[in-house]
Amino acid sequence: MTGPAIVLVGPMGVGKSTVGAILAERLGVTCRDTDQDIVEQAGKPISEIFLDEGEPHFRELERAAVRTALAEHTGVLALGGGAVLAEETRALLAGRPVVFLEMGVAEAVKRVGLDAPRPLLVINPRQQWRKLMEERRPLYTEVARVVVSTEDRTPDDVADEILAALQLPTTQPEKQQ
Repeated sequence: MTGPAIVLVGPMGVGKSTVGAILAERLGVTCRDTDQDIVEQAGKPISEIFLDEGEPHFRELERAAVRTALAEHTGVLALGGGAVLAEETRALLAGRPVVFLEMGVAEAVKRVGLDAPRPLLVINPRQQWRKLMEERRPLYTEVARVVVSTEDRTPDDVADEILAALQLPTTQPEKQQ
């Protein structure tokens, strides 16, 4: 099966973009983010897509972006937090090197913040985040080959664990301890 060397899934703010960039650099490949693909295609931020066209339209764009990226991209791929909600997307992820990056609610609040432009966290962000994770955690776990916590860890440490777990060779020598 061709496609991405690594696919990162997990909630908003968990570090998919940051860790993805480190992994891509170490593997000598590029990093692609499906949320960014959607923003470029739509010509506006995700929060505006939610407001202007609604969540169902955004999810449609998201499914298409994931499908395209899985078919075209061979580097590291970061999916939006809700991408796993689509059964079609979960089916496309089967058998791929998917890594679920996880963190707890306290860490999420620190990272995402309570006033960030996150359309699904507008009212009572802590409670909304918990609710989203109750719904999504089983789906992230379902598609993941590896689960890695990002809590109280540097992005480099998270990348080290992912590369070791997936047994992927890097183009860069190991960093000195």
